[in-house]
Amino acid sequence: MVELLHTYIEDRNRIQPHHANNLGSTHGGNVLRWMDEAGAMSAMRFAGNPCVTAHINSVDFERPLDIGNIALVEAYVYKSGRTSVNVRVRAYGEDPLTGESEVTTESHFVFVAVDEDRRPVEVPELTVETEKGERLREEALAAEE
Repeated sequence: MVELLHTYIEDRNRIQPHHANNLGSTHGGNVLRWMDEAGAMSAMRFAGNPCVTAHINSVDFERPLDIGNIALVEAYVYKSGRTSVNVRVRAYGEDPLTGESEVTTESHFVFVAVDEDRRPVEVPELTVETEKGERLREEALAAEE
């Protein structure tokens, strides 16, 4: 069994000009890549095996990430199946001077744990042992609907 908070990952990337489009904000593909990478790290920490992306729910780009800001991506496992892992992934725009942040993009990813031959393998059971973990799980389940 693996506890939800053990799967919690935060990743940060400073938005540079090479990440941006002609409007000075990050290409959506870059944000999606960062989200996929953080989600995979969370899924692998949970599964104890490599994980591959199987499904991405709709991705809502709510506001742009501008050059100079930080893309903060958080991911955590909130549900699991026999071989699959559901991960909530959100990107925030973070001001590098103040640390203030706001959600810019969010989605739910499904990963499948695989062995060295890339065949699906079973994943452990997810447990929730803290109030924070329960709050995160409830938020993810509500947002999934």
